[in-house]
Amino acid sequence: MEELYNALKGSLKQMNRQSEIVFVDDGSTDGTYETAYDLTRNDSSVKLIKMRSRFGEASTFTAGLKNSSGEIVIYFAARVRINLGHLEKLISKLEQGNDLVVGWRYPRKDSRLNQLISKMFNSITGKLSKIKLHDINSGILITKREVLKNINIYGDLHNFIPVLAKRQGYKVAEEKIEQLPGKFRKSKYLKEYLQRLLDILTVIFLTNYSKKPIHFLGFVGAVFTLIGAGIEVYLFFYRIFALGPIAGRPLLLLGALLLVIGIQLISIGLLGEMIIFTHAREIKEYNIEEITGGEESGEDE
Repeated sequence: MEELYNALKGSLKQMNRQSEIVFVDDGSTDGTYETAYDLTRNDSSVKLIKMRSRFGEASTFTAGLKNSSGEIVIYFAARVRINLGHLEKLISKLEQGNDLVVGWRYPRKDSRLNQLISKMFNSITGKLSKIKLHDINSGILITKREVLKNINIYGDLHNFIPVLAKRQGYKVAEEKIEQLPGKFRKSKYLKEYLQRLLDILTVIFLTNYSKKPIHFLGFVGAVFTLIGAGIEVYLFFYRIFALGPIAGRPLLLLGALLLVIGIQLISIGLLGEMIIFTHAREIKEYNIEEITGGEESGEDE
């Protein structure tokens, strides 16, 4: 912790910028809190937030954001070993007209397995979200506070802040930052991979279909229904013209299953549309950059 603090303090001093440092302790038991607490007593620019339990990275991110005041927010997790002397490059990239800059860990010093999983994750996320970044979930980013005010972060969505920001129309870029050698946690459990896949699907659904669920569920349901209906019609005429028995045939069961699943998906999509229609006024799916002219704005904060 002291090494991290000294590196961060030295980098901020070199940039000659007024700053505050907010540490968030997520229920650690390794003495991190005690060390950070001592830092707050010796440095008035350091603030420490202690969580009552382990609530996850998204919760600690939100807690730190709400208890900070700067217009430019630098965020990184302690697990991310990076050269903090390169932070100025990310800030410079931000000031070139971007709203959020992701740190691209380069060259990578963690395990080959971690690099492979990260590459696959970034590739899949990039193709589905149409955002081209090499290290979306690097754990280090610099952004303007207004960006974070317009996106909701919960669960594991902190990994997709660049995607959510891009969806709101903000300019997202990346800049290389050196990854330092050290001990890194290895992603070696199947559960983690499945969770990442589900997180990707969640983000894609929320960013593209949050206000029109029937467009996604209805389309998939319609495809299943048409295929199932086609199979059942085929078997109907197959039996009518006495071409052979159909009882117990796997194709009959497949057609019936697709029909049921398709109708259920369409029904869920319609229910989602009813919910959206009921609460449409409470949902803000746009983001205004500027309003020019006129005496007053009718937009609610």
